[in-house]
Amino acid sequence: MASKTIRIEDLRDPVLSDIQKAALAHGEANPVELTRPAVLEAAARETGLTDFGPEDFHERLDLMLSETDEDPERTALGRMILFNDAVRWASNRLRIHELLERHPEIREVEIARPVVVIGLPRSGTTHLVNLIAADQRLRSMPLWESQQPVPGPDDVADAEGVDPRWRRSEATWQGFQMSSPLIAAMHPMNPDHIHEELELQLPDFSSYNHEWITRCPRWRDYLLSHDQRPHYRYMKSVLQILQWYRPRERWVLKCPQHLEQIGPLLEIFPDATIVVTHRDPVSVVQSSATMLAYGARMTYREPRPEWYLEYWTDRIRRLLDASLRDRHLLPKDRTVDVLFHEFMADDLGTVERIYEVAGLPMTPEARAQIGEYLRAHPRGRDGQVVYDLREDFGVEPERVREPFGAYLDRFEVRLEVS
Repeated sequence: MASKTIRIEDLRDPVLSDIQKAALAHGEANPVELTRPAVLEAAARETGLTDFGPEDFHERLDLMLSETDEDPERTALGRMILFNDAVRWASNRLRIHELLERHPEIREVEIARPVVVIGLPRSGTTHLVNLIAADQRLRSMPLWESQQPVPGPDDVADAEGVDPRWRRSEATWQGFQMSSPLIAAMHPMNPDHIHEELELQLPDFSSYNHEWITRCPRWRDYLLSHDQRPHYRYMKSVLQILQWYRPRERWVLKCPQHLEQIGPLLEIFPDATIVVTHRDPVSVVQSSATMLAYGARMTYREPRPEWYLEYWTDRIRRLLDASLRDRHLLPKDRTVDVLFHEFMADDLGTVERIYEVAGLPMTPEARAQIGEYLRAHPRGRDGQVVYDLREDFGVEPERVREPFGAYLDRFEVRLEVS
């Protein structure tokens, strides 16, 4: 069956559904206070815990909240979403700290020889990590687990054996699909979807994830001016918790942020196999800017597509420039470069090439599991979004491509947008 093509005709001037209007009205009727005390008090009430551990995160949380609090374009619903996210991150921090205090041996759990996919967002990293994660020998992190790594005292599997955290994640996904129905076609976020480990930095109130949900150039500048090694160490501690709960021999991880943090990544995981995906940066920019401008109809009073185009052209350039700067740090015998067009032409062959470098045998069972994932997740099953830089953003592709000359000179990516 041919997948449905989707053209977002109202990117600049959104036509809201009744559900979207109701959600925005709900936000207006339930204002929130974007302050650190309000967030931390709510997290303490939710968990019954009060010890957040080291307080250096206060500065980061204050900046996250204040930049949005001072933005007159943010809708009341957008403010509520950030508040609820911050409460979830703070609640996770409380649970993580409490568990590590009770079980200090967790910090000795080994995360050995992980396979880490880095590469631009929207460059096939999600598809690739989900493919590899289908191999049941490997440990990966589904979204539902990342959203609350440490279960609460009442999080006991129901009669059907389902973790309550999965149920909550599924309810969130269903609501998200109703309020932003095209997101499934652009970036699925169902509970079993393998997620990025940057989620595990959020209880430490760090990572570039904040840039995907908020217009926050001040946060970007703060992030890039601070050493990220402490937050990578924090992330590893949460991975150790997950490994302690459900051990496997090796992990598969992925996050585009690692492109600009290769040093911290390799300091924390010195024996990792690194997989670098490559794609035409113009495709990456137009996909990212379109997705975020579409989502902005619920969180901002004006979607401002041009803002997202300018911001993410610059942000992708920064990621690539940092990756070129630090390319020499990557271990030559444990690095695999994956060109997007080659990956799309041969999914399984790409995985086999990665396994060879990682020293991971491709068993018949692993091949069958990966094949079953491919059959169950055909490309474009939720629809294929048609992107148009000229129509939606009023810009020529070559102008967007100009900042990426050094990267395009280095890697033979196929140009997709002309």
